[in-house]
Amino acid sequence: MRLRRWTVIGAATLVLSAATTSAHADGPVPGSKAWQSRDDQNQADAWGRVFGPGGQLKNPNYLAGLLSQVGPLTVAVWAAQAKRLNRPSVTLGTIFPPANIGNPLRAGWSGRRGRSVPISFTNRYGALLQGTVYAPLDGARDPYSHRLLKGPFPGVVIATGSVQGTERMYTWLGQDLAERGYVVLTYDVQGQGRSETLPHLGTKADLPFCDFTAKPLPGEAGGCPGVPFQQTANFVYGTEDAIGFFQATPGRPWANRAKGSAHVDAYNPFWQLFDHSPDPRTVTKGRTNRLAVIGHSLGAAAVTYVQGVDRRVETVVALDKLWPNRAAPWYAEPSVPALALQSEYGFLTQVFTTRPDPAREKNTGFAAWAAAGVDSMLVVPRASTHLDYTDIPLVLPASRYGQDLSSAYTQAWLDKYLKHDPAADRVLLGRTLHYLEPTAVGVWSPVTLHRETSLSFYFCSAYRLHRADGTLADNPDIARVGC
Repeated sequence: MRLRRWTVIGAATLVLSAATTSAHADGPVPGSKAWQSRDDQNQADAWGRVFGPGGQLKNPNYLAGLLSQVGPLTVAVWAAQAKRLNRPSVTLGTIFPPANIGNPLRAGWSGRRGRSVPISFTNRYGALLQGTVYAPLDGARDPYSHRLLKGPFPGVVIATGSVQGTERMYTWLGQDLAERGYVVLTYDVQGQGRSETLPHLGTKADLPFCDFTAKPLPGEAGGCPGVPFQQTANFVYGTEDAIGFFQATPGRPWANRAKGSAHVDAYNPFWQLFDHSPDPRTVTKGRTNRLAVIGHSLGAAAVTYVQGVDRRVETVVALDKLWPNRAAPWYAEPSVPALALQSEYGFLTQVFTTRPDPAREKNTGFAAWAAAGVDSMLVVPRASTHLDYTDIPLVLPASRYGQDLSSAYTQAWLDKYLKHDPAADRVLLGRTLHYLEPTAVGVWSPVTLHRETSLSFYFCSAYRLHRADGTLADNPDIARVGC
């Protein structure tokens, strides 16, 4: 990796790291001192977002922004909950409001680089969900190509991860996509973030009520729909309801079941910017919208399923991980082009004293897409963890540039399969990617990412997709790790 407009120390550190870590299969012998040294460095790099050059503890702008936002956000979240005591949100995002901050440096985005609007709607169970919609500014230009952005634009719905992930931990991706010409919705599933915990299935819409006599929908835990929050059904049905709200218009408003006296939005505030017309390239395959779904963790499992059963979806991006498990109750055949971002580590790092299975084919989803003949790409960022795809301040490991790399590839993937931009092939198949990241409130700086030093030297990254001219690009081992 090489940074421009960054500190000399930070750039030097990156160059040194790149020079001492080969991605090739002929790297250090497992168990040798060189192997151990490389593995130790990789585990240290997995904490790069907190401790690395320009990371959270090395950037005074980050700490200042974080401290300035904790108080106002806490007051706002608690005040909002106090106004709707009949719709309790017993979640991390409400009990501990700083969980909703995400990256504090992104607070200066709306109004300068794009626009965002908070939204509320009820799901199929009557639970009140909170979210945000992002869109380009009027007359804006793409910050990378400087081309004028002309609507209407393709749409994207992003599902969070579980274990109390909040939608504002994914502001990074919503903003990145919106400023490049997409309308994007992020939302908190029932029981997470700022969304309500309980359903409203009784005769009084304003009162939470569980109907224990009702037959649960497929995949639900049963008893009290949406409870507990940690179930795939919340993310599958939540994503499908979010798509429905996203596509709602004044003429076809969202139903908002059991809304009662709650303040809700009847339709996407940026509905006029979303391209509702069928894509002629995919309508013959039954796909009816220019829409992508993106999910992280359990949200990724959900969108892996939704892509195969919901004809409103044209492509999918799974953030750790694409998960077509035939033995699981939620399984759908690979149906649309899929980008799989997968981390090296889980929530914590681990020591590799022997060479791990580089293919991990049973766990990545790429093999299933390749076998089905559907375009797909697998990217494993170096030193990445399961938390690379969420913005969490000062806790838990995440690599310094895994999120940058993931966003750059996601932008190019959607450019290819939603906008059908032939230039996207050069990014997806090339060796260099460019990214703009916030370095202070209202300040974005360029980062150059080199594929050679950005991908895992333990696990396979791969692609099998058709270029814009129809020819097949097939590389099962991009980083040459021995797949």
